[in-house]
Amino acid sequence: MWKTAGVWASLLAASVALAQTGAPDKRPLTFSHDVAPILYKHCVACHHPGDIAPMSLMTYQDARPWAAAIRQAVVSRKMPPWLADPAVGQWSNDPRLSDAEIQTIRSWVEGPKLEGDPKDMPPAPAFPDGWKIGKPDLVLSIPVHTLEGKGPDEYTYVDVPTNFAEDRWIVAAELRPGNRKIVHHAHVFIKGGNAERKSDPTPVTQYAKWIRIRQGSLEWVRPEAPVIDNGCSVDDNGLFPGSTSSDLNSLISSYLPGREPDVYPAGTARKIPAGAVLSFQIHYSRTTGKTETDDTGVGLIFAKEPPSRVSRRIDLSNQMFMIPAGDSDHAVSECHTFDKDVLVTSLTPHMHLRGKSMQIVADLPDGRKQTLVSVPDYQFNWQFTYREKDPVFLPKGTRIEVLARFDNSVNKAGNPNPGINVRWGSASENEMMDGWIEYLDVAPTEPIKVAAANLR
Repeated sequence: MWKTAGVWASLLAASVALAQTGAPDKRPLTFSHDVAPILYKHCVACHHPGDIAPMSLMTYQDARPWAAAIRQAVVSRKMPPWLADPAVGQWSNDPRLSDAEIQTIRSWVEGPKLEGDPKDMPPAPAFPDGWKIGKPDLVLSIPVHTLEGKGPDEYTYVDVPTNFAEDRWIVAAELRPGNRKIVHHAHVFIKGGNAERKSDPTPVTQYAKWIRIRQGSLEWVRPEAPVIDNGCSVDDNGLFPGSTSSDLNSLISSYLPGREPDVYPAGTARKIPAGAVLSFQIHYSRTTGKTETDDTGVGLIFAKEPPSRVSRRIDLSNQMFMIPAGDSDHAVSECHTFDKDVLVTSLTPHMHLRGKSMQIVADLPDGRKQTLVSVPDYQFNWQFTYREKDPVFLPKGTRIEVLARFDNSVNKAGNPNPGINVRWGSASENEMMDGWIEYLDVAPTEPIKVAAANLR
C-alpha cells in the first residue's frame, strides 16, 4: 500500500513539473538555429575560405553537401582533432564537442537537414584578410620564393630584418603561409639584436659543430656521434654540448597542421629586441608537381602598453638520441629543473614521423609527481599547443621530465625507412624530441597561496 502511494506521489510530482515547465520542445532542428553556432565555435577557424581545411562550413550552402561526412567525423571524434589525454589537464583551446553538441549535429544530419530562418544565424566569425588574430599592426614577409616542381622536399631559411630602432613588445603573432599548397610547416624565430655579442669559438662549441652535418638548408647529427637517450640522467643532458635550455627561447610563432596562432596571456607580452631579425624556417613540399611561388609572412600585434609580465618560453630538447632500426617502442627523455617559481601557460610536444607518445611531467619538490600533458597517440600531421585554462603554479626546484617514445618499425604509418637508425635532424625524415613550455615568472609580490590554487 505504501509503495503504491509512493508511485502515485511521484507521478503527481512529475505532472506538476511538466505543467510548470511546459511540454518538451518539439521544434525541428535547423542549421541556422542549432548547427551553425556549434560549427562557428569549434570548426570554422579552419573551415573557412582560404584556410587549411578542404571546405568551408560557414553557410548552409557550404555545409549541406558535407552533412554525412560531418556526422561521421564528429561522432567518431575525429573532428575537431585533439590528441591530449582527456583525463589530464584542462585547456582553454580544447575544441572538442560536448556529447550534447554531437547529438545535435547527428540528429540534424539524420533528419530533413533543414536550413531554418536565416535571421537565426549567429554572427559570423571575422577573419580580416584571412588573419585569425585580427588585423596585424605589422606584417613581415620573406621575399618571393620559387619552388621548382620536381625534387625532394626543401627546407628554406630566410632572415628578414625588423628595422626596429627600439625594443618592441608583441601580444600576438600569426605565421601564415603565402601558398598553402606547398608550405608543409614553418617557424619564425627572433635572431640577433643590437645587444647580442658573438662569442669566440671554444673546444666545446667546436665539438658541437662537428657533431652536426650541414648540407644546403638541412642539418642532422652525424651517425657516429655519442648517443644519449636518457637525457634525465643529468639535467639538460641531451642538448648539444655547450648548449643550455635557455638558449632556445627565441621562437615566436609556428605554422603547423591544426595549430592556432600564438596569442599570449592577457597582461603579458614577448620582446623583440631592437635591431633583431626574424628568421623563417619553412618546409616546402612539392605536392603539385608544378613550379610554385610563396611569400610566407608573420603578422604581429604590438602591446598598447608595457606588459605587467613577460611571456617566457623554454625548449627542453634531447638532440643526442638514436632510435634503432625496427624498434617499435624506443624511449627518449630530457629533464630540466626550474630555479624559480613559475606559472606554466602552455605546453607543446614536438616530434617527427616516428613519434609515438609524449608526456611532460613535473616532479615537485615535496616528492609528488604531476602530469602536465599526455599525448598517448602522437600524430605528426596534427601538432598542437595545449594552452592551460588556468596557469599551473610550479614552485622553485620543480624538475620537468619530457618522456617520449618512438616507433621505428614497419607498423608505424608514414615511417620513411624502418631499416635505418634515426638521429636528430631538421628534416621530417630525421627526428626531433622537444617539449616547448611557455610560462610566466611569479611576481615577488604575488601571494604564493593564490598561485598555488592552480596546482592540480
